[in-house]
Amino acid sequence: MLAAGTSKGVFLIDEGTTSQVLESRGVRDLVVIDGRVWAGTGSGAFVSDDSGRTWQSAGLEEYEVWQVRSGGEGVLYASTQPTGLFRSTDAGRSWDAIDALLKCPGADEWCVPVTPRLPGRARALVVDSADPKRLWVGVEVGGIAVSEDAGETWAMTLPGENPDLHMMFAHPENGDVIYASTGYGRLDGVAEMVEGNAGVFRSEDGGTSWEYAWYGITPRYSRPMCIDHRSPFALTVASAPTAFSSYRDDDGASAMLFRTEDGGRNWRSLCDDAHSPSMANIHGLNVDPDVVGGVVIGTDTGEVWRVSDDADWSLAAEGLPAVFSVAAA
Repeated sequence: MLAAGTSKGVFLIDEGTTSQVLESRGVRDLVVIDGRVWAGTGSGAFVSDDSGRTWQSAGLEEYEVWQVRSGGEGVLYASTQPTGLFRSTDAGRSWDAIDALLKCPGADEWCVPVTPRLPGRARALVVDSADPKRLWVGVEVGGIAVSEDAGETWAMTLPGENPDLHMMFAHPENGDVIYASTGYGRLDGVAEMVEGNAGVFRSEDGGTSWEYAWYGITPRYSRPMCIDHRSPFALTVASAPTAFSSYRDDDGASAMLFRTEDGGRNWRSLCDDAHSPSMANIHGLNVDPDVVGGVVIGTDTGEVWRVSDDADWSLAAEGLPAVFSVAAA
């Protein structure tokens, strides 16, 4: 089965049929951790112990939960809007705020610079699987906070001086290699829409330094991203012209789906003839565990597609609310 996190809750997709199993505000994250399915929603965290069929609240109801990640040995982390990072040591029954994150220099200025301004959001979270004391939190708009001691102290880093962080993933076999997708947002407005100001960045030293890995790619505004834990560890990224690109635009969203197998040095399109570019924007993106090199995507038109490594698109569901996240349940 597939699970789709939407603007109105979670839907299960099973052999072409869909059913709503959780009603909630925007479901930004779906992830399987130790056999349990976690949902990060606009109404807190939820968890399912039966492959997404039924759900229970897991706290943080006052926050929008953007990601839930494992810290190993039963530890969980959750990142939120307003910007926050929480840790649970009892499988999500209770959460403790890691307050030191908000003491980073400039944290009081973190925000989403729309009108009116919105609180900054910790929308990206990476925990080093080899050393769970190493944490990376990507803040939109603020930058990447890095901790080497499980959140006791933090340092800030900006990929290419870009504070507009969207998604982050570590290489499955090398925790020092981090990928980040970024946009044009800046604390004082919007950056010039030119190469280098948005796209994918790569670090080979745990975030100390970064290189731009999106040269020659358009559209440049990168957001959804996933990395396959199977060799060759393909990194897949969806992009669109702007933060607000939509199927409602006169020419559609003009979105694209790209793949690299060499760390961002070379990219190729995963779009077929009907989606080059895509009229619908791609918001949900995850690895397809059933197909090596495959991914599952969700769109702002309420469609869910399976996409193979050779760009074969197969429609799994349609008619849903806007899909923000997808996962195999």
